[in-house]
Parts: sequence; structure tokens; C-alpha cells
Amino acid sequence: VTHRDYRMPYKLKRFLQEFYTEDDNGKKVFKYGAQLVALAHREQVSLYVDLDDVAEEDPELVESICENAKRYSGLVADAVHELLPEYKERDIVAKDSLDVYIEHRLMMEQRGRDPADTRDSRNQYPPELMRRYEIYFKSPSTAKPKVVRDVRAENIGQLVSVRGIVTRATEVKPMMAVATYTCDQCGAETYQPIQSPTFMPLVMCPSQECVTNKSGGRLYLQTRGSKFVKFQELRIQEHSDQVPVGNIPRSMSVYARGENTRLAQPGDHVAITGVFLPLLRTGFRQATQGLLSETYLEAHSITLMNKTEDDELGKDELTEEELRSITDEGFYEKLAGSIAPEIFGHEDVKKALLLLLVGGVEQAPKGMKIRGNINICLMGDPGVAKSQLLSYIDRLAPRSQYTTGRGSSGVGLTAAVMRDPLTGEMTLEGGALVLADLGICCIDEFDKMADADRTAIHEVMEQQTISIAKAGIMTSLNARCSILAAANPAYGRYNPRKSIEQNIQLPAALLSRFDLLWLIQDKPDADADLVGSQPVRLRSSCANPCKTDHGQNFHQINL
Repeated sequence: VTHRDYRMPYKLKRFLQEFYTEDDNGKKVFKYGAQLVALAHREQVSLYVDLDDVAEEDPELVESICENAKRYSGLVADAVHELLPEYKERDIVAKDSLDVYIEHRLMMEQRGRDPADTRDSRNQYPPELMRRYEIYFKSPSTAKPKVVRDVRAENIGQLVSVRGIVTRATEVKPMMAVATYTCDQCGAETYQPIQSPTFMPLVMCPSQECVTNKSGGRLYLQTRGSKFVKFQELRIQEHSDQVPVGNIPRSMSVYARGENTRLAQPGDHVAITGVFLPLLRTGFRQATQGLLSETYLEAHSITLMNKTEDDELGKDELTEEELRSITDEGFYEKLAGSIAPEIFGHEDVKKALLLLLVGGVEQAPKGMKIRGNINICLMGDPGVAKSQLLSYIDRLAPRSQYTTGRGSSGVGLTAAVMRDPLTGEMTLEGGALVLADLGICCIDEFDKMADADRTAIHEVMEQQTISIAKAGIMTSLNARCSILAAANPAYGRYNPRKSIEQNIQLPAALLSRFDLLWLIQDKPDADADLVGSQPVRLRSSCANPCKTDHGQNFHQINL
């Protein structure tokens, strides 16, 4: 412990008391002083400490907080605990049973205490029980968000920011923060602070009276005197554009407590700032198989990023060269031709895929939502580069998912109801269409899908939402994505002697939801096929020439 650590509570208290900003009239506004008044009167629950404000006072302190955020959150909580009596202007009305419990215990101790004893009565209670507020840090604006796979062992205890998509969110549950026990023999109260989701309850009374008399008092849990906090577990997965080729997307558990719960649901793109910590296992779970320690992110702030890529990148002004290229006559054709340039032809199909990538405008007259994205289905003979176009669009789009018909079920496309391993309750886990929110979902072999699975995407193609009513969970998830499907005709090749309905054999209700249906034919033509496949003869000057009937030197190269 350095000399700097002893001065830290004083510096944090001074910052909370003296930091101010100036409004338009030049009047001082004490940002944290106003929050402390609200905390003292129980009008506010969470105190957000913006590290950009701390950087104005002490840049070194910001580095220390980012490196050891868990410890400094406790120091800030101690500083707030000491300052709150100074900011309390009036008596507050008890909000819940725990307030009444604490007030009653303090009153009883005040009456029965020796007047010569000047010890603070709150010292015997755990600080977690007495504090009815939460401390959160806002990361500095200079900090860059990390990819999930870059958060490693050296980041343990640090304040990190990650971006990803929420794949699973549990129900909000009360988690015990401080357990209060009462002894059945001596009546003494025992407090047990709890730091992990699981804990081992105390059984024997540790009070001096029970130990001296060896009465073996048993402890009983008092629910009203215990402190509970709201708890929710989120599972975030990195974006598809952050996954290296051939790798599996990484995911991370996020523990949201208090005011950070109910801020995100499956399918939301989020930026989360929190402390990266190892999971403390207590009780019987220590002997379970698996890795020695799991890790999680203790959320301090959760920000939704449900915006388009243009909004995230910012609306910078275009350069003269970009303006010149946009106003060029053949700009549309150039952009379309640059999509999958290795595939010859298909100019109209590529123009349609360009419109699919760009998307449209969601007009909402009088509150009605109109779909801005288009859905495209590529129908055609084998070998016309349908799958190649799909895989290229999947690589090109910033947010995309690629699945095949037989390899994905209706549940895998929409949302699955899973049993949460932590609480044992049913939770939702988003599928491919939910993870492709604000992007493109490419479905290959669309005709091979089972009819029961194919009906799952009807609502997505029209309303761009997924309504779930399974296992007591009734909710609606966002799936604002364009669907690009590829399918083969029913008989392997397109039969021109039959009608389109007989060739395609897809439900009419599903086909009507596609905005563009492309029928790409590979017409068998012997003359046209021979042009590209006949042998090319080149004059040779090698040491061992191949003689023809006329004595000329040729090598045959089959293309």
C-alpha cells in the first residue's frame, strides 16, 4: 500500500464535493453535489461517475481507476457513505421493509448504548447493508471498445468496453447481497455479505454468548432484514464482421445488477462497459468438473447501438473526388459490377443485390411502420453461381448471417427457448434472423427446408419482428433484416415445358413476400457450350514438338 492510497478517499471526497460545470449563464452547477442530495433523500439509486470529469482534475487517477476498477468502486462507495449525512436536508420516509429494519436497529442500539462509548453505531453492520445506492463508472471517451476475443487474462479487474450482440437474456431475479440471520438461543443477529451468485448459508451462531455457554444456537435466515438486488445475466456474442475466417464467434457472460437490468433483450446490438472479473465459486459447486475459474463482465453501463452503420460512422462531408464519382453517369453500373467481379454477367441480379445492401427508408405515416428492406430469392439451374453470390454478399455486408436450408431449423432461425444453467428457468436465445438484425440473412438451399421450418420466417419478411409464445415466455424480438434466399427448381433443372408454379413448388404465401424473384436459366445449347470448351491450339516451339498429320507443331490445351 503506497502513500497515494492513504490520500485516495480524501481526493475522491473532494472531487465529489467540488467538481462543477458552468451553464450558459456562467453559473456553477455542482454535478455530483446534486446527485448526492438525491441519493441522501432516496430519490436516486445509482451514482454515475464520468471518468472524463475525473480526467479534468487528475489524469493519473483515471488510469488507476481503469486498471483497478473493482477496488475504486468500493473506495467511491465509502466516500459517498461518509458524505451523505452532510447532504441530508430532511428526514426521509421509509421506502421498504429494509429501511424500517435498519432504522429500528439503529434506534435500539442508540438507546441501549453506553453514553461514554463514542463508537459509530453503523460500524458493526456490513457496509453493503447500510448503502442503499449503487456506484457505476462511465468509461473515458478516449477509450476504444475491445473485441470480445481480445478481452484476456491481463484485463482481469480492469474497466473494459466491449461491443456485441445480445444472444440470451435471463429474467430479472432478486439476488441476495447481505444475508441476515437470527440465533434461536441468544437472539443475536449475524450478517453474511455475499459476493457470488451462489453461497453457503451459515448454520451455527458465532456470537460470544453462544460460544461461551456452548449452547449450540442455530441460525435462521431473516428475509426482511436481508438485502436483495435486481440481477440479470446477459450473453453477448461478437459481431460477424469481427470474427476471423474459420473461427467460431466468441461469447461472454455479462452480469447486470440494479438499474442496469432490463436494458437489453436478445437481438440488440450493445456497447457494454464493465469490470472483467473471475467468478468466485462457493459451496458444493467447487468440486464440479470443468475449468478452475470462469469469467464474467460486471456491467457498469449498457448502451444500445440500434442505429444504422451510417449513424455510427458519422455524417462526414464527402470529398471532391467522392462527389465527382457519385455524380458520374455510370456510377450505379460501376457499383453493381464491383459486386462479385469474378462472376461474369448477371448485371441485373447484381444491381438488385446492391439495392439489397443499401436498403430503403422506413416511412412511418401516422405511426405505421413500413418495411424499408427488400427480400430477394434467386431461383435457377445448378451452376449459375447462386451460392457464390450469397457467400460474397455474406462477406461484404457488415452484419450478416449465412445458413443453409437443411442445416437450420425454424427454431435456429428465429429463437430458441433454453434452460438457464444458473437459475434453472427458461430463457430466450436468438437465432440467425435475430443475430442478423440491421443486416442481411443469406439462406442457401431454400427449397430443401422443411415446410414447418419455412413458415417461421413469414413474419420476419413482412413485419421484421419475431413474436414468441413458448414455455410461458411471450415477447417480440427485432429482426430488421433483409433475406437473400437461393433455391433450385423442383426437378433439379428448370423444365420450360411446365409452368412456373410446377417448377418452383414453393408456397404462394411465401413467394408473395419476396420483392424480387430471379429465375436464372442455364439453357442447354450445344453450339454455345462448344465455344468455351473446344480445344485451343497454340503453335509450339518446345524441344519435343507434337507432330500433326500435316507436320505442324501444336500443343493441345483443354480449357
